[in-house]
Amino acid sequence: MSDPMPATAKAAPGESRWSKLRQDTVAGLINAVVSVPDGLASAALAGVNPVYGLYTSIAAPVAGSALVSAQLMQISTTTASALAAGQAIAGYPAAQRDGALFLLVLLVGVFLAIFGVLRLGRLVRFVSHAVMTGFLTGVAAVLVLDQLAPLVGYSPRGANEIVQFVDLLRNPAQFNVPTILTGVVALALVFGLARTRLATLASLVALVVPTLLAVLLGWGAVEQVADVSPIPRGLPTLTLPNLSLLSVPLLLAAFSLAVVIAVQGAGVSQSVENPDGRPVNPSRDMIAQGVANAASGLLSGIPAGGSVGQTALNVSVGARTRWAGIFGGVWMLAIVLLFPSLVGRVPMAVLAALMIQAGISAINTREVRSIWKTGGAARWSILVTFVATLLLSVPVAVAVGVGLTVILFLSSSASDVTVRERVTLPDGRVAEVVPPKTLPSEEITVLDVYGSLFFAGARTLREVLPSPQGSARPAVVLRLRGRTRVGATLIEVLDDYADDLAEVGGRLYLSGVDEDVGEQLREAGKLDMGGSVHVVPAGEVVGDSTAQAVASASGWLGSTRQGTPRMKRA
Repeated sequence: MSDPMPATAKAAPGESRWSKLRQDTVAGLINAVVSVPDGLASAALAGVNPVYGLYTSIAAPVAGSALVSAQLMQISTTTASALAAGQAIAGYPAAQRDGALFLLVLLVGVFLAIFGVLRLGRLVRFVSHAVMTGFLTGVAAVLVLDQLAPLVGYSPRGANEIVQFVDLLRNPAQFNVPTILTGVVALALVFGLARTRLATLASLVALVVPTLLAVLLGWGAVEQVADVSPIPRGLPTLTLPNLSLLSVPLLLAAFSLAVVIAVQGAGVSQSVENPDGRPVNPSRDMIAQGVANAASGLLSGIPAGGSVGQTALNVSVGARTRWAGIFGGVWMLAIVLLFPSLVGRVPMAVLAALMIQAGISAINTREVRSIWKTGGAARWSILVTFVATLLLSVPVAVAVGVGLTVILFLSSSASDVTVRERVTLPDGRVAEVVPPKTLPSEEITVLDVYGSLFFAGARTLREVLPSPQGSARPAVVLRLRGRTRVGATLIEVLDDYADDLAEVGGRLYLSGVDEDVGEQLREAGKLDMGGSVHVVPAGEVVGDSTAQAVASASGWLGSTRQGTPRMKRA
């Protein structure tokens, strides 16, 4: 879902440390300036004081950049995390909402750090691309719908964004014209400048120009940031968590939000190369994002994670090291200390326009079409997750998406198991054919197995193996080359099949068995090793272990003619 990153500038062999430091200082300044509208808009989206977004842009980049393995990844506010945070604290009374937010952010940091310590970075690959695309597309759609109200100056009623959107359409007479004009100007600027050389400053221009317009024209009816919440002066204060606000729903929301940040962060970190060529470690980046969120929560901030847009900007403006992110936080601190009154004059309609632009830009229609045309499980995944995100809260939508991924994985594991018989053609070539329903008597049947053999897949294997019933002294060679681990279910299936073969005087040969798999089979103690079951270890030459198994079965059958694998007949 992420947009392609600009090419990372490789560190020049003769580039001095001071040269890198100078470039990182400039990159940090640009990052800070561009983060002003993003931070304000994200906090407004979460339903809290917009200045909290600026506090996040101070704490998260400094704490996170010091620890990330992806040196140029920017940890900052993101629309998905802001939206999820707003939904998570919406049920708290207004007086407790800030405290609930800071506790939520701190919990997110704890969960992310735990994910990283447990080295769960590799597990993010199990969230399917279709599910993640459906979720992010749904978040983008909810974001756009959610920001229509401040864009027109009317607060619609409804249980979710869809109902509120319908209510908004039914009450155009309640719209505030100056607010609409302010928002439209911001939209025109941010979209119009996006394709020009001023693209990196489009958000800043769209923030400043409509703000000046509203002030100069005396549009007092246009709601400003200071009207929503007072803008504190000075440094952000240390905020200790209020544990009395802790609840099971808040814990679940924090866990779900941590999963979203972890998955998005892994995608961002792996999309940009380190200038010094060092590899990226997703688990370490989870720890970095955890520390960043802990710092943000303690300094009155909102959730933060790996940001696609901020990281792309960081690369494009020539950042060389992790210091670009750290300098960005320092520059943001200077902005907050020197210009707090200017921040309070920003119209809420402008922030809504910036969020709408971010939401529209985040919808990758090409990717959605591609997944939809793929059909099957991918189509259901993106559709169900998208609808869940629209109608339910973000944490619930994440749970639906992850649950759907697990169900589809288990379903595909069970349905994708196939068995093919290997037969030798008259010219010596080997062909794969559909195996017989019933094993032939006193002949060797060599079988290849395709698909996952864990849990449901192992049960499916038992259903598709040729039946020994009605046969006499059949020999089956089951090729397991490439299998590095077997589970208890597969061992049970092999034991049952070997018993069925033994009842008709047959044998089961397992060829190409990995050393670890052989040890698992022996430790399980279920198979009649050396009796009805014979294991042939894998060798360096492909096919040797199968040939050994066939030779052993031929000797057991006592006839070279009968012991030759069946030939495919024309």
